[in-house]
Amino acid sequence: MAVVTPRVFVSHLSGVAVFDPNGDQVGRVRDLVAMLRTKGSGTRKGRPPRLLGLVVEVAGRRRVFLPMTRVTGVESGQVVTTGVINMRRFEQRASETLVLGELLDRRVRLVETGEEVTVLDIGIIQLPARRDWEIDKVFVRRGKGGALRRKGEALTVEWSAVTGFSLEEHGQGAENLLATFEQLRPADLAGVLHHLSAKRRAEVAAALDDDRLADVLEELPEDDQIEILGKLKEQRRADVLEAMDPDDAADLLSELPEEEKERLLTLMRPEEAADVRRLMAYEERTAGGLMTTEPIVLRPDATVAYALARVRDPDLSPALAAQIYVCRPPDETPTGKFLGVVHFQRLLRDPPFTLVSSIADTDLPPLPPDATLPEVTRHLATYNLVSAPVVDDGGSLLGAVTVDDVLDHLLPDDWRETELHGEELSPPEDTGWAPEVDDGGA
Repeated sequence: MAVVTPRVFVSHLSGVAVFDPNGDQVGRVRDLVAMLRTKGSGTRKGRPPRLLGLVVEVAGRRRVFLPMTRVTGVESGQVVTTGVINMRRFEQRASETLVLGELLDRRVRLVETGEEVTVLDIGIIQLPARRDWEIDKVFVRRGKGGALRRKGEALTVEWSAVTGFSLEEHGQGAENLLATFEQLRPADLAGVLHHLSAKRRAEVAAALDDDRLADVLEELPEDDQIEILGKLKEQRRADVLEAMDPDDAADLLSELPEEEKERLLTLMRPEEAADVRRLMAYEERTAGGLMTTEPIVLRPDATVAYALARVRDPDLSPALAAQIYVCRPPDETPTGKFLGVVHFQRLLRDPPFTLVSSIADTDLPPLPPDATLPEVTRHLATYNLVSAPVVDDGGSLLGAVTVDDVLDHLLPDDWRETELHGEELSPPEDTGWAPEVDDGGA
């Protein structure tokens, strides 16, 4: 009796944990690597593509290659591997294809009818009595729309029933690819974009909404930021810059040519552009250049209950939500007279009806906008703060410096690229992997 091998659809593997034989988690699946076989390949003519391995993200956001011959099980929401994983950074070869990154959302044609369909998912299966895996099924939707919410019949067909995967496609969608990464944090999605081709990176960026793209851009290296922004339409560039934190938008704009910078600032909403212009007026490595202009600012008569409601805003970073700033009107930066800060812990200890002005810490010295990066660092360390107020000579609150912005400037300029690429390590003496004609990704 033939043994039936379960089929796995690749969308279910995105982000799945990878475990070693001892049951310890070693990373998470970020993509799959396949080799598309073309016609005229001798004995392999007509065979479905062979799955070479998995791209696994390990500690430090390093991406490594795990050969499928090392995979002993793909079940119950996990991947089990055997032996030692080669920690050398994954580099895609020209003959290799990323299944999630490059095949989902492709427009291909049914061989029988010539009808155009969109790839929603890919099914893989392990060959009987072997550790090799192949792509055997393609889940497609009829019509030009690739998103699951759009109308059109969906069907699962054999790999041999579709054609066009090897053709270059312009304007490929990204809805189904993004659906597989929906739960990723912005920093992790930035890692996905960084490792895609420039063409695919632009297509995925175009499919993201403004807020999500803004969050991802803030986590990318400078070169990637400029590349992605440059491929957006001009008005959308301005919209994405508006959605970014003002300090990050100012940093990005400062890298653009003067003419383009002014054009984008003109397209932005006046109030958003004003904040960015104000930040760009300060030296980069000063409190004024590091600060954000959007801390939580409350008037003296605000209550603890209202302050806690403001702190609960899910769009706030933990550093900005750690304390509120009490100021006289106006309560938009630059504010009226700065009165003091109230730490989140203090808000939790006082009754809801308490006025924030009565519990504000008025002894904490604020930072002047021209304070240097070492001075800002010492200030945060001295007072055990995750954010600090920046106040001008007139006593008005200009913004707040958060610890994450300070770390960005304390780390080497290329720290994001180092994190995304990973440092080159010498491979373990016994990797258990030997190069083969079709294998790759090491």
